[in-house]
Amino acid sequence: MVKFLLWCVLLILCWPLALFALVLYPIVWLILLPFRILGIAVHGVLAFVAALIFLPARLLRAV
Repeated sequence: MVKFLLWCVLLILCWPLALFALVLYPIVWLILLPFRILGIAVHGVLAFVAALIFLPARLLRAV
């Protein structure tokens, strides 16, 4: 909601820049999408490695 309100203020102050931002936003989102997917994958791998490292401690704590 805050982004929309900031865009409305930008539209009032400088409408060509606001329209340019409106057109550019989906393009930037598409360019950054692979990096977001890579971040999710790296987070999953690091969580898996952490689970493997802490597995012996969890097994000993359960006994």
